[in-house]
Amino acid sequence: MEPEAAKACDARYYELLEELQALDFVLVELNLYLDTHPGDYQSIEQYNKFSQERMRVAHEFQQLYGPLMNFGHAFSKYPWQWSEAPWPWQV
Repeated sequence: MEPEAAKACDARYYELLEELQALDFVLVELNLYLDTHPGDYQSIEQYNKFSQERMRVAHEFQQLYGPLMNFGHAFSKYPWQWSEAPWPWQV
């Protein structure tokens, strides 16, 4: 069976991926900071705010373009979407 051709990605696809990358960067940095400053309430609030925003953006992306992660971290529509390229890490 021949692999399916890569689907075209519109501008919103790339905007959402870029937003997710920025949110992931902020969350990693806050996570590292909080590992050494666990009592910093303001940073914990920021971490939780950015975590919620990341969940919102990831949900929007997945509703429009399919799952971001596999192994139970994201739902798939019918038919199975993991056979469709490009995958988020390929763009």
